[in-house]
Amino acid sequence: MAPKIKDVAKHAGVSVTTVSRVLNGEKYVKDDLKARVQRAIDELGYTPSHIARSLVRQKTNLIGVIVPDVTSSFYSTILSTIERTASLNDYNLLVCNIIEDTDKELKYLQVFQQMRVDGIIIMHEKINDDIRDLILKLDIPIIFSSVKPVDQKFISVIIDDYAAAYEATRHLIRLGHTRIGFIGGDMRDVTSGQNRYIGYSQALADCGVDQVDDYIRFGDYKTQSGYDKMKEILSGETYPTAVFAVSDDMAVGAMNYIHDHGLKVPNDIAVVGFDGSQLTEQVRPRLSSMEQPILEMGKVTVEKLLDLITDSEAPQSEDVILKHKLVVRDSCTAGIKSQKA
Repeated sequence: MAPKIKDVAKHAGVSVTTVSRVLNGEKYVKDDLKARVQRAIDELGYTPSHIARSLVRQKTNLIGVIVPDVTSSFYSTILSTIERTASLNDYNLLVCNIIEDTDKELKYLQVFQQMRVDGIIIMHEKINDDIRDLILKLDIPIIFSSVKPVDQKFISVIIDDYAAAYEATRHLIRLGHTRIGFIGGDMRDVTSGQNRYIGYSQALADCGVDQVDDYIRFGDYKTQSGYDKMKEILSGETYPTAVFAVSDDMAVGAMNYIHDHGLKVPNDIAVVGFDGSQLTEQVRPRLSSMEQPILEMGKVTVEKLLDLITDSEAPQSEDVILKHKLVVRDSCTAGIKSQKA
């Protein structure tokens, strides 16, 4: 049978309480006692029960994370930073990939509750009534990362998505483009769907550029979606000379279809993405993108959540709005063409 804490105490010649204090890293245990306990642990091969320690300490050092889709270049990058920051603070993650399924999200939130996680990070904003009711009842610190759902009281770590989309569109207009297409996200999403579309549309209006409905499509942020939506845009009699896609994955998909259609980026169609993920440097031509500070976003998310965990009575602070930045690479050029597809 596996050795128990009382076996360690007997082997070390100390009390069970002393062993427990050493395991929990408590102060005021003499160095010679610590050494004896550690030696007994090593010799017996004792592994402390995480669940038992959690019950005693009323702390699990677990953070639950809800991710919409771990295959996304954006979410995989921010998740790696969240994990790294959590690990540096002696926390482990329970990552749940919901694939945009709110039923799965509700189930996983209930699992987090049962597992007594110390905090929850949610990177998804389609909050239905059941989910909203549950998270409002949970006595667990919760923070939203990269999204800001409507009608919720929790802190979000985000950028100004409206301003970022506005600036990306203005960049294309400054290059001389007057036929600018748009591949948007799910319009049920306020942050990455509605706000980015409104920013695009407002930039066109402010600059006196016509918005052409035939050049606008909405996808699901994935590469295949960008490919399919670009195919629809190029099926018309004319095509835009530039396209703004609200995720790097969709931008890459759009570039792939442009190539397969016998056109070139940026000579025939300029492309700008959104996120600043690793994809931007991995494709050719390299993708211009409105960059979110993904690494900083993940780090700040964990740090803010740990603040809430440490002081659960502290009042909720305001959202953290990080700075975005347009990074210009090779996928854009001046707009000089107006051709048939």
